[in-house]
Amino acid sequence: MKISMPKQGPWPELQYDNWKDTLATVHLWTQIVGKIRLRKMPWLNHSWHVTLYVTPWGLSTDSMPYQDGLFRIEFDFIHHELNIQTSAGNKAQVQLKPMTVADFYKEVFRQLKALDIDVAIHPVPSEIENAIPFDKDTIHQSYDAARMRNFWEAIVKIHNVFTRFRAHFTGKVSPVHFFWGAFDLAVTRFSGRNAPVHPGQAPNMPARVMQEAYSKEVSSCGFWPGSDQFPHPVFYAYAYPGPEDFSRQPVQPSEAQWSKDLGEFLLPYEVVQRSANPEQTLLDFMQSTYEAAANTGNWDRTSLECDLSGFETAYGCYKE
Repeated sequence: MKISMPKQGPWPELQYDNWKDTLATVHLWTQIVGKIRLRKMPWLNHSWHVTLYVTPWGLSTDSMPYQDGLFRIEFDFIHHELNIQTSAGNKAQVQLKPMTVADFYKEVFRQLKALDIDVAIHPVPSEIENAIPFDKDTIHQSYDAARMRNFWEAIVKIHNVFTRFRAHFTGKVSPVHFFWGAFDLAVTRFSGRNAPVHPGQAPNMPARVMQEAYSKEVSSCGFWPGSDQFPHPVFYAYAYPGPEDFSRQPVQPSEAQWSKDLGEFLLPYEVVQRSANPEQTLLDFMQSTYEAAANTGNWDRTSLECDLSGFETAYGCYKE
């Protein structure tokens, strides 16, 4: 099935090396906020209760219960603030600026206490090797507002493509959500069948959490900004369990490559960013890698897929 995507404006350039210190710091800040959501929300399948969500200004926890009301925490990467709001009409704010993770941690919990929000978290980062507890981390303290805004503008464009891709599936499918453990934006489709037990290996992550997250067959796509070991922003696509012929399937665009080490298809961000139509290039990557997983995994594509473009055109939501 061919899915079309309207072209948007230019995509920003992203280079890992020119903002890696800010990335490392903000990654840890999002873990602090994400762990607050983890503690305040009831458990959902595949750990969907812990994720953050893309908003017009940044990343948000969405509404969380406290006492008899609700509260929300949102990173604002346009005005560079962390905003906390409650259903009682109260709010607090932390300026996003160069500061240590330890200071950010203390300030966030000081503001929560002032709002009578009682919450405590396990203060050790997840999915990070040799992690430093948040309250003791005086190493990570960078915040380049311009680079962070640049990254945010890319996330907004990626989110729109992921949302378009998600709409063409009637089976179980995740929200487009941000996992603070690895600092990646992702969307996942499910075949509807159980999967074999996952090996469950990730730093500072209980095996049973990983095993529940991958308890069903999936085809997943996402965006990851890179690391010192892999210093390039990249789109990825994988299947679990990985069908035997999955890695040998043709995918689009031609620059997409199979990584034997990671067990995923990878597409550099710059290939999308520099293409004549970045949105369609990314959508083609997502669709072709999904088809590779569904075809080799014998998914019931007839009952799981849908084409709603006729409805969109009829109601004036989208026109070619």
